[in-house]
Amino acid sequence: MPHLAVALDGAGWHPAAWREPDARPAELFTAGYWTDLVREAERGALDLVTIEDSFGVGSTQDARVDRVYGRLDATLVAAAVAPRTSAIGLVPTVVATHTEPFHVSKAVASLDYASVGRAGYRVRISTSPAEFAHVGRREAGEVGELLAEAADHVEVVRRLWDSWEDDAEIRDAATGRFVDRSKLHYIDFTGQWFSVKGPSITPRPPQGQPPVVVLAHAAPVYRLAARAADVVLVTPRDPAHATELLAEVRAEELAVGRPTPLHVFGELVVFLDETTAGATGRLARLDERDGGELRSDAAVFAGTVDDLADLLLDLCAAGLTGIRLRPGALPHDLVAVTRGLVPRLQARGSFRRHYTEGTLRARLGLARPANRYAEVTR
Repeated sequence: MPHLAVALDGAGWHPAAWREPDARPAELFTAGYWTDLVREAERGALDLVTIEDSFGVGSTQDARVDRVYGRLDATLVAAAVAPRTSAIGLVPTVVATHTEPFHVSKAVASLDYASVGRAGYRVRISTSPAEFAHVGRREAGEVGELLAEAADHVEVVRRLWDSWEDDAEIRDAATGRFVDRSKLHYIDFTGQWFSVKGPSITPRPPQGQPPVVVLAHAAPVYRLAARAADVVLVTPRDPAHATELLAEVRAEELAVGRPTPLHVFGELVVFLDETTAGATGRLARLDERDGGELRSDAAVFAGTVDDLADLLLDLCAAGLTGIRLRPGALPHDLVAVTRGLVPRLQARGSFRRHYTEGTLRARLGLARPANRYAEVTR
């Protein structure tokens, strides 16, 4: 199986996960909690972790008080974790709808420096009127308009990353020249939503272009991914459905004239135990505590790591280039992935035993891109 990622969100993807015996609800807003989770993922030699974020106070807007409310800023969490890890990719979520691309460009570039080339970001849109009310600049728009805005958002971020050439910094104390100003470039982007002159205040990131990730459920979002991303996350029900989704993604790539194919990762929410009965029983107990069956955009798997390994390999045989797992409860299901699933995949010769590539782009098989402005001016 080429690539394996985990998605980290609070105490886990089940709303009642914070009530599990091994959960750490009192530590959800500490750097140590997130560092421990990411180090555990790194122990399993996983490609990357994603960190969820939103402009909403919680997963629901109702009056319930038995859910985890509040969250830390995902990019700042990744920055705190970066110097405490050494190899795993760090991909925070950014809400493009409410965040200026100039700020995102320097934040992710700074994360790439802090992690020495392991940064990326997952771009998402906001459609919630409650989230728009936090910012107060406008009303919620149509989804198509928000997706077009997100595509421009990523384009501005990418141009800002290129606004410094790789060798713009001279740092020559003898001559007193720190930077070659001829190698800093205005991006002069003007569009419907953004007008950004540039250049960035942060030099070009170590990866040149940190990978961009999009979660998609329908053709318009596949189109956004084809235009703007390096990795698209899809939600197959089974291997046959994965093949169908892959064909939809490739069709959108063709429609926008994308020169190279996207990585396509499948999504699964996972509850793992030594037996299938143990896993399904734990899920049922969590559902009972929450007052209803878990509902998710992704398929929910409850079973053993051996059965999960079979499913993941079948999904990749259907054409997916990777899998992003959403642990139902933390740390239980993350540990089951790193210390149970990964050794099973390694024993089958289907997953790495250690890291070899130095950057996240290299791990994903993405070449370090040339700087668009250097090409124009040379």
